[in-house]
Formats: sequence, C-alpha cells, structure tokens
Amino acid sequence: MRKLSREGLREAMAELAARDADFARAHDEVGVPPLRRRRQGFETLLRAIVAQQVSVAAASAIWGRVQATVDPLEPRRFLKAGDAALRAAGLSRQKIAYGRGLASDIVTGRVRLDRLGRMSDEDAIAELVKIKGIGRWSAEVYLLFAHGRADMWPVDDVGLMVGMQRIKRLDERPRRAEMLVLGEPWRPWRGAAALFLWHYLRNAAM
Repeated sequence: MRKLSREGLREAMAELAARDADFARAHDEVGVPPLRRRRQGFETLLRAIVAQQVSVAAASAIWGRVQATVDPLEPRRFLKAGDAALRAAGLSRQKIAYGRGLASDIVTGRVRLDRLGRMSDEDAIAELVKIKGIGRWSAEVYLLFAHGRADMWPVDDVGLMVGMQRIKRLDERPRRAEMLVLGEPWRPWRGAAALFLWHYLRNAAM
C-alpha cells in the first residue's frame, strides 16, 4: 500500500491536479499541504478520544493536563492512574472508561496495534473499531496521520465536506454518499486529497 512522504505528497498533488481541473485550480491557489504526522500507538488514539465532542481549544487544554497527570503516557501507567486525578485533568467518566478500555485492549493483546502496518486499509479499520470509543472516523484519521496511508478517506469529516463543497463549487455541502462518489476518481491518493482539503479550508481566500 502507498504511504505518504513529503515527496509522495508532491507527487500526489501533481497527479490529482492533472486529473481534476477543480483540484488544479485550488492547488494553484494554496499550494501543497504540510505533511501532518502523529506518533503511532496508545498516545495518539487516546488523544483522539480526548478530542471527541469538545472544541479544539478545550481538547488542547485537557490533553496538556492529561500528559502532566500520566507521565509517561503509556497504557499501564494510564490504568494505574486514579479516576479522581483523571477527572481533575478534565476527562469525563465516559472518556476515562474509553481510555482504560483502550489501554487494557493494548496490554492484553486484544487489539494488536503492532500488526496494523501489515493489514489492508479495511482490516486495519476493523481492528481499530474493536476499541470502545473508536469509531470509523477516528480509525481512518489515525491511519492517515499515524501511518501515512495514502488512500485513507475519512468522508464523515465535516471539514472535508466543506472543503469539497468549496473546491467543487457545490450549492450544498455533500453528504457521505456523495463524498464517496466525488472521491472515487482520486484513488489511490484520497488521503493526500484529504490533507489538501483541510489545507484549502484553512488557507483559501473566502
């Protein structure tokens, strides 16, 4: 399977622009997106759980307190941390339960993060969604940012929907089914296209 590197991202942008006039126009406007990568493993998946249903600013503040509370931030230490300390860091009871479930799944081997690199995209997603609190969107985003999978396409992301609406000049925000259709011509670079759509949304002139 293809993995994104800086050189690979430039290659993807050139190929997508050659295929799609709308993409080419948007690419001329904002250029190549940065290659955004996260560390593989427990910490990045826990951060995805922490960020659910809160603002970016709130998630960042909570994450900083969690890191200070559980240091180093690894599964066994998280399991040993007290509920009171985790609540004081800003985690809800549900997110504490999700975090403990994630840590336990890794420690017991119920989920094998070390095997993800050898799995197909769909098999890797299926392995991740075994974890309570990790849905398909979280799994796709993790595989895109932590593993650099070039064709990962998290179509349920609102930012991608808005980015697609703008570069395709659509009257309405596309829904999941339409996003799948619109993204199909971008295989095997849909992950690169996702990075570009987020980049375009942040940087294009309104």
